Formats: sequence, structure tokens, C-alpha cells
Amino acid sequence: MDTNAYEGNSAQWNFFVKLSFGVALAATALGVYHLPGPLMVKGYFMISSLFLVYSAITLSKTMRDDHEAGRLHNQISDARTKRMIRELDGDGEGLS
Repeated sequence: MDTNAYEGNSAQWNFFVKLSFGVALAATALGVYHLPGPLMVKGYFMISSLFLVYSAITLSKTMRDDHEAGRLHNQISDARTKRMIRELDGDGEGLS
């Protein structure tokens, strides 16, 4: 069995993460809505907040993809190394 296999998140954790995201988004929207000031300022804050959320999601996805690519590269490298050791082990029996 592969010890590096990813089990996945529990349903409770997925629910908690999605609920937290929704609450944070609603709280931000409500806070911006109740800000004193002109509509132009409220619009700027709302667009900036949405851009921040989008950027955070994109950053986390990019970092996850880089991590997974690194793991795949390491697995391929380990497999090549093991194959080379097996080949050298088989060829070097008469040398010792």
C-alpha cells in the first residue's frame, strides 16, 4: 500500500470550510453595505474584497498544484533510482 496516498477530507471538514467561507463572505458584504459614505466607496471596497477572495483561492490552488507536481516528480525519481539500483544489483553480483 502506498503510504503517500491522500485519504481526502472528511465530510464534516468540507462542510465547515464551506460554511466558514460563506459566513466570512456574508459578513464582509454586510459590513460594506453598512459603511457610511457614498456608493462609489462601497463599490470600491466590495470589488476589492471580491478580488482578495479570488486571489486567495487562486494562490491556494497554485500552491497545491505545485506541491502535487513536486510529489509526482519525487515519486518518478524514486522509481528510477530503485530501478537503477536493481539493475546494478543484478549486474554487480560477480564483482564482490
